[in-house]
Amino acid sequence: MKMVGALVVFLFLVSGLRVEADGSNHKYKERELVPLYANKVGPFHNPSETYRYYDLPFCSPEHVKEKREDLGEVLNGDRLVDAPYELNFRVDKHNEILCKKTLSKEEVAQLRTAVLKDYYFQMYYDDLPFWGFLGKVERDDKMDPSEYKYLLFKHIHFDVLYNNDRVIEINVQTDPNMSVDITEDKEVEAEFTYSVKWKETDIPFEKRMEKYSKSSSMPQHLEIHWFSIINSCVTVLLLTGFLATILMRVLKNDFIKYSHDEESVDDQEESGWKYIHGDVFRFPKYKSLFSAVLGSGTQLLALALFIFLLSLVGVFYPYNRGALFTALVVIYALTSGIAGYTATSTYLQLEGTNWVRNLLLTGCLFCGPLFLTFCFLNTVAIVYSATAALPFGTILVILLIWTLVTSPLLVLGGIAGKNNKTEFQAPCRTTKYPREIPPLPWYRGTIPQMAMAGFLPFSAIYIELYYIFASVWGHKIYTIYSILFIVFIILIIVTAFITVALTYFQLAVEDHEWWWR
Repeated sequence: MKMVGALVVFLFLVSGLRVEADGSNHKYKERELVPLYANKVGPFHNPSETYRYYDLPFCSPEHVKEKREDLGEVLNGDRLVDAPYELNFRVDKHNEILCKKTLSKEEVAQLRTAVLKDYYFQMYYDDLPFWGFLGKVERDDKMDPSEYKYLLFKHIHFDVLYNNDRVIEINVQTDPNMSVDITEDKEVEAEFTYSVKWKETDIPFEKRMEKYSKSSSMPQHLEIHWFSIINSCVTVLLLTGFLATILMRVLKNDFIKYSHDEESVDDQEESGWKYIHGDVFRFPKYKSLFSAVLGSGTQLLALALFIFLLSLVGVFYPYNRGALFTALVVIYALTSGIAGYTATSTYLQLEGTNWVRNLLLTGCLFCGPLFLTFCFLNTVAIVYSATAALPFGTILVILLIWTLVTSPLLVLGGIAGKNNKTEFQAPCRTTKYPREIPPLPWYRGTIPQMAMAGFLPFSAIYIELYYIFASVWGHKIYTIYSILFIVFIILIIVTAFITVALTYFQLAVEDHEWWWR
């Protein structure tokens, strides 16, 4: 519990304590300026593609000031800057002029492309997110795109709800009647305006984020989630019955023979899984890689458990900007000792000799491919000037975390695993020479067995996977972490059961190379 407490405290320190952000404690006096930040723009149908707000020729203040962001916000692709709108607390405004702007031919073409791709903008008002579209395309049932009419919205109306001295909710509306035609490549004069309407509400400040999670908590969605859990539970019950049948009926007679009539057993010729008892605990090939995979997998399992713990206590509430990414980086760094300990102790149990090389392999096994993938994606993002491109300073921070936290803890875990190593205690003696594996049908091969082993766990989680992918690469927000945790536990149980079953079938056909499966 002390380690969990330290993780939570460290996470809040790194993430910058959102409560003490701009706007202090989110309490305002009448006419006081409430912080409004513009974040990013991008096509609605591809949420992963986002650009800086002022990459488009919007009205901008004289001196654009970027908001200082923590590690998680930068990793999330947030690039907050001061927005030109002035939304003072409880001050109504009507058709306030934002700016008068002459759009050049190039800017008109740029905005027309953005309108055609359904570009939206995202802003934060007192840490409350809101969105709006830049314009619209009037097609009027015309088939030829050259006949479309492109309109750029030039007026935005803000509806803000407040409770005493706190902002509770903000909604934005664009008026199609107040727009400017940008169909032709020519200079356009435009006067951009906005209006603000304040209304009182009785919604408490503590519940102002609930509206962002209502979509995933709606009854029809909850029914789907519970159907997913019931489906997974049925899979678990079927597997339990299947394994119970194997253990009770197939193995029961063997156990009775071994316990009551040892002499007669020695006289009988062994068959099936008993026939290869001298080979089943022969160490696997590529033991260093095997140990490294086991160590990295144990670390990722610990990472998942800590993330679930933080989510269940409410750290990752909707639009707590960057908290999840900060937690992933920090907890991965702090759990690297688990990978070092598991990999080294396993490697030495398998009578490995070069544990230092095994430790280096463990440290690079997950981070190496992840770093190469990041380099490619970051290069693409830089070429396209997308907000997904990480600044040099952020890359340097991540490298420092890896160098000063992840690597030392990995080495300490490896040293602890070396000092606490135990001899591998096989229940039976391993023969000197491996027994030849008899010819097996194609469906007993590694690839078909992998497909069979993956099908049932996937069937237990595929519904939740849909919602996760919709939140990662879509506009949905995933907030039902309790249900996800239940499905995660079911996934582990199903994976364990299917592993036991397939390992038994593999040994039953005298295939003793079961370690890598």
